[in-house]
Amino acid sequence: MNKKTDFVYSDEREPHRARTKTILKEHPDIRELIGRNPFTFWIIFFVVAVQITLAIVLKESPWWLVFVVAYFVGAFADHTLFVSIHECAHNLLFKKKAANTLAGIFANLPQIIPSSVSFQRYHIKHHSFQGIHELDADLPNEWEAKLINNSTFGKAMWMLFFPFFQSVRVARLKEIKPIDGWILLNIFCQIAFSALVIYFFGAKAFVYLLSSLFFSIGLHPLGARWIQEHYLTDSEEQETYSYYGVLNSIALNVGYHNEHHDFPSIPWNKLPELKNKAHEHYDNLHSHKSWTKLFLRFIFDPKISLYSRVVRQERGKLALTDMSTPDTDLINSEK
Repeated sequence: MNKKTDFVYSDEREPHRARTKTILKEHPDIRELIGRNPFTFWIIFFVVAVQITLAIVLKESPWWLVFVVAYFVGAFADHTLFVSIHECAHNLLFKKKAANTLAGIFANLPQIIPSSVSFQRYHIKHHSFQGIHELDADLPNEWEAKLINNSTFGKAMWMLFFPFFQSVRVARLKEIKPIDGWILLNIFCQIAFSALVIYFFGAKAFVYLLSSLFFSIGLHPLGARWIQEHYLTDSEEQETYSYYGVLNSIALNVGYHNEHHDFPSIPWNKLPELKNKAHEHYDNLHSHKSWTKLFLRFIFDPKISLYSRVVRQERGKLALTDMSTPDTDLINSEK
């Protein structure tokens, strides 16, 4: 079988804006789902408390138990925090942007590595400039795709060290300020929190939290979420996929990814209702039912590689015609 040696290039606009307009024309009542869900903050508070409590409980446990709990419990907790940070990035908790940013910084604390504010900046660009390398940090670097390609071992290592690969991508996004006051606050909070954990509870508590982070987005069935969202697993004509499996119940419906890209101003708890109201637009799309199955498929299927992504080169013409002046009723996260 021939290896893919390049991304899939498209001259078409990203698909979501057009579908949003069509759905609103047919189902104008969907506008009623747009809003905020402040209850998400209490989910953040609870999960942060759980992670800190587990770190304290494990501070004198055997190392093997630290890693087992991190893989089977901590990973799920941290993944929920990642989704909560995603909600904060879209200003879907509170009316004021600053309050959402602070909630994201709080959710970031047990994850050790400062990322919530940077994610906010880069993720909004991902929505507006989907598939455009210089503005979409969700796309692999060209050297990254070439290095890993479709090697089973390479893909496993890529998932294991995904936080590192993700962090180095931001260097290519020249139009986003890498440092400002909010990012410095995020960094300071993470350093202070980590120092307090190590000082009061020791290395095992710290390693538990750090391991939970790596497992939640790396070599773990939950890591398949990053493959599910935009990798071309079933069709080169469909670049966004949803997941409708059971883990949506603890992952705050993050699997409803087509729905989210179509309506990024609808909070996580109302995405299933959106799908039900406009089911004729989503039922015919390819989707996934199991992250575990996709996790194994990605690693072992040579037909799927890091090149299995749609890339756009016409930044200012086809791709951005409708996104340059977003409808604030639909995309309040662009404010």
